[in-house]
Amino acid sequence: MAKPSKTAYVCQNCGAVSPRWAGKCPSCGEWNTLTEETDAIAPPGSGLSRKSSGRVVVLETLKGRSAEAPRFSTGLGELDRVTGGGIVPGSALLIGGEPGIGKSTLLLQLAAALANSGRRAIYFSGEEAAAQVRLRAQRLGLTDAPVELACETSLAHIMATLEGGPPADLIVVDSIQTLWAEAIEAAPGTVSQVRAAAQALIRHAKNAGSALLLVGHVTKDGQIAGPKVIEHMVDTVLYFEGDRGHTYRILRAVKNRFGATDEIGVFEMASGGLREIANPSELFLGDRDASSPGAAVFAGLEGTRPLLVEIQALVAPSALGMPRRAVVGWDSNRLSMLLAVLEARAGVSFAGQDVYLNVAGGLRINEPAADLAAAAALVSSLSGVAIPRHRVHFGEVSLSGAISGVPLMAARLKEAQKLGFRQATLPAQGELEAGGVKLELRRIAHLRELADAAPSCD
Repeated sequence: MAKPSKTAYVCQNCGAVSPRWAGKCPSCGEWNTLTEETDAIAPPGSGLSRKSSGRVVVLETLKGRSAEAPRFSTGLGELDRVTGGGIVPGSALLIGGEPGIGKSTLLLQLAAALANSGRRAIYFSGEEAAAQVRLRAQRLGLTDAPVELACETSLAHIMATLEGGPPADLIVVDSIQTLWAEAIEAAPGTVSQVRAAAQALIRHAKNAGSALLLVGHVTKDGQIAGPKVIEHMVDTVLYFEGDRGHTYRILRAVKNRFGATDEIGVFEMASGGLREIANPSELFLGDRDASSPGAAVFAGLEGTRPLLVEIQALVAPSALGMPRRAVVGWDSNRLSMLLAVLEARAGVSFAGQDVYLNVAGGLRINEPAADLAAAAALVSSLSGVAIPRHRVHFGEVSLSGAISGVPLMAARLKEAQKLGFRQATLPAQGELEAGGVKLELRRIAHLRELADAAPSCD
């Protein structure tokens, strides 16, 4: 007699398992996320059943030289940059992003570019009908690309299709949350369904040598929805970011087993699809107003790519008992710390002032080296003196007011020089190999030096 299947309640937010239902997840604290799921019978040969016996594996040492993983170009230079030089056959990639940001457009352009180069690309769409995908291809001018298209959500049908023909070079699944397996008694998009579908597709990709690209939904916090184990199973995790009010899009790598992490690629959403941006600094500095106080140019770094962006600040008298602090594109806690350091260490008070800080172009900055540029913009707005148009800033501010050194200072300066900047304010600490850099460098050790020089900016 077969044993009855066990029932558990799985949190759809964090994947925690509970023996009984509750309105609030005891692990992550989210409400109404526990869903009833039934354990499926382990398939034969999986090694999960009690009767299965294993075999002795051969143990090896760490000595020896391994060949570098082979890659093939995607036809999109920015995507090749993010993935570390191209996609590795047999690898699994997971891409997430907000609805409508352009994930399907990017993947359709990728599949068309590979199909036009003679490779086999299969596109499984679980969210759109074939007519909708064809309309997008028509708008992008990709109707002649030999991309193989199927609108299917059944995992069994997808696996039968993949195993019944020659191996594909690229498999796109849009999206992993729409797939369902008959052996699992749960709704599509639940933790067990997403985990089973991803595991089956990744296993096929490894065996067939196909590159697998999965699309994942994101939560309201911007994280990829579903169990976190999916991000551990894949080789590369990409986030497609952007602001709906701007045309640019950023493809960011947060995990990459075959390349550098925290690398970015910049695209522009146009009527004919996504267009690659070779020099993103010009995109974010295109419409600057040099005569207005409160604007400072930050020489930042995204991965290995130098990126210049304008940080704008507005300081105005407040009519409220508690002045406002509003930030767009930067960490609000970082702004609060910077205002406290300016008042305590540099003698610049923002009491009774509303403070607004914005990163131009809708870009999101996480680098601590933006502290000095943000401080310069705040002091400029408070004093009413505009910062010269040809000056850049970068440096991390400590709680003591000291300006700490940042990595790759020479690369930042060379990018600024290439765009026509002539001056740079940077930390006094840190080694600088400024060979070939002709900028006028002003190295400061404390935030007080920046505040004292504000009225005499020239």
